[in-house]
Amino acid sequence: MTSEIQLAGFGGQGILFAGKVLAYCGMLADREVSWLPCYGPEMRGGTCNCSVCLSDEPIGSPVVNDPDLLIAMNEPSYTKFIGAVKAGGYAFVDSTLVDSANMRSDIHEFRVPATRLADENELKGGANIILIGKLIKETGVISMDDIEAAIRKIVPAKKAQLIENNLRAIKLGYDYTE
Repeated sequence: MTSEIQLAGFGGQGILFAGKVLAYCGMLADREVSWLPCYGPEMRGGTCNCSVCLSDEPIGSPVVNDPDLLIAMNEPSYTKFIGAVKAGGYAFVDSTLVDSANMRSDIHEFRVPATRLADENELKGGANIILIGKLIKETGVISMDDIEAAIRKIVPAKKAQLIENNLRAIKLGYDYTE
């Protein structure tokens, strides 16, 4: 089975970090993995997205044109990528920053006020990980054990205090109901 994932937002939202976490989860699960970042020339606040492929077979290309799963963290990203999600696919949307109504009945769309939840729970910058928590709950594409291990591995030692915050963010997303 192959899962093609597109994560998109603006610089500073942790899009690339979230993609790395998902890719590392795939490695821990002994899957084939690709991670392809793409970002604008701005230092902060510009466009940012990345593609992650997790597969049980070799991956022919890291390019994701028609994702199975989409995480959209802002309005421009939602507008740009929602039409590309495969029929039957999933979209996880930060409803704090995306106002557009879902126009597709052929996908599963989950709206989570991730930025608001992160702010309310003193998890500054944790909206990306909250959305991953919801993705795990709804798709089962990665396991909770792998996500915890990935976060513990990827967060650098000098920022070890952020490990528990990221684990809390995963749980917030996982437990969120609309």
